Amino acid sequence: MAGEDAFLFEVVRRALLSGPSNDIDTIVYRQEVVRDALAHTDVLRQCYELAVEATEVKRKSHWSFVGNYPTSTLYGAVHVLGALVDVLEKLRELVVAHGRSFESRGMKALCSMLRSGFDADYLARVRARLVELKLDHGMLLSARLSQGNEGADYALHEMTDSKPYWLDHLWNRRESGYSFRIADRDQAGAQALSELRNRGINEVANALAQSMDHILGFFGMLRTELAFHVGCINLHAKLAALGVPCCFPQPRAAGTRCLQFEGLCDASLALGMARGVVGNTLDANGRQLAIVTGANQGGKSSFLRSVGLAQLMMQSGLFVAAESFAGELCTGLFTHYKREEDVSLHSGKFDEELRRLSTLIEHIRPGALILFNESFASTNELEGSEIARQVVGALLERGIKVFFVTHLYAFARGLFDHPPEGAVFLRAERLEDGRRSFRIIAGAPQETSYGIDLYREVFGNDAAQGGNLPVAAQAGTG
Repeated sequence: MAGEDAFLFEVVRRALLSGPSNDIDTIVYRQEVVRDALAHTDVLRQCYELAVEATEVKRKSHWSFVGNYPTSTLYGAVHVLGALVDVLEKLRELVVAHGRSFESRGMKALCSMLRSGFDADYLARVRARLVELKLDHGMLLSARLSQGNEGADYALHEMTDSKPYWLDHLWNRRESGYSFRIADRDQAGAQALSELRNRGINEVANALAQSMDHILGFFGMLRTELAFHVGCINLHAKLAALGVPCCFPQPRAAGTRCLQFEGLCDASLALGMARGVVGNTLDANGRQLAIVTGANQGGKSSFLRSVGLAQLMMQSGLFVAAESFAGELCTGLFTHYKREEDVSLHSGKFDEELRRLSTLIEHIRPGALILFNESFASTNELEGSEIARQVVGALLERGIKVFFVTHLYAFARGLFDHPPEGAVFLRAERLEDGRRSFRIIAGAPQETSYGIDLYREVFGNDAAQGGNLPVAAQAGTG
């Protein structure tokens, strides 16, 4: 999604991982904008580039904002605002030109705001004011005398005389009112005049700097919003090129126990392999527990990952890698995958698994979805099965949806023989010739995981027929 862009990466990461906090209205609103983004990819990319250009204006400006000098602040703000107005005009023209073709509430609101709030007359007046605030023809200040004859209430006024400065001196030799001139070498006088000038323009400089920050804030927010949708465009283009189906899911309220999809693919696997992958179909409406068993390297882990990714993508307002998808919202998405041995030898694999599970339990709450992949396989079959059974039972009692990929036959078979309410049992399909279809189908747990198939694939049929199979492979548990 990020396309090697660090800013895009951070935005889409936050948007995806914060998805479980979104409600249905937010998700549907985002889906509408994503649809518009996919229908007008060039327009969205140009809008994003303009937002990036605007946010970089201040950094690239040669005017210095260092120090507390009002003159520097004023001139710097005038310069930056001039550049921002140019970008704002380009953005307005671009969005308004395509406004009628947008269908989402979000893009229509952006068009309406730019059209009504930044029309041509308004931008022309802003440019005129910025020219005046360059103070190329001097400045008109006023003040009053306060106690001790000190100056107070300094104010900058609009220059009412529009004639050029040199013409004013040429044709109006006589000056009205009292005046004085500072000698060229009068440094103290020049310093005093500079201080008067700074006092006079201080309020205007601060107001202009605040306006600059306000507009920069607008472009910064716009860049963040558009970054997510540019990421959507990038991802959709890559998946489409690989032949991976994409659809906009139908979110359902939490607690409805809705989950139904067709052709669901593991998007990360497809991107990693740079080709299309096998999709799966499942109707798990009314189900709270899914136990997945079957042949080694049959696609169980990819199936589990596809379910988790689809949930994240749906709740963040994205499309999902499926032909169709409908599912309930979850209050949180948690995973418990097996890990490699702890090389530091601080603890064994089983202790490490239990520690991670304890950490998850502290954060999980009713309505969440948790994905287990080969959990508790680091201990013996009897102990691992009993722990898995108790953990799953406790989670179901708390109203938590569970997907569990396992090779623990005693655990899976025990649940199959005495299924809890709302359980579905799935199995990785193995064809008669031993080949894997990488599809997940409904089926009872089997005692073997067909490790012999993998042994034959590595060492050939001759080794298998020669009776030299290791015990693990013969038992089908390797």
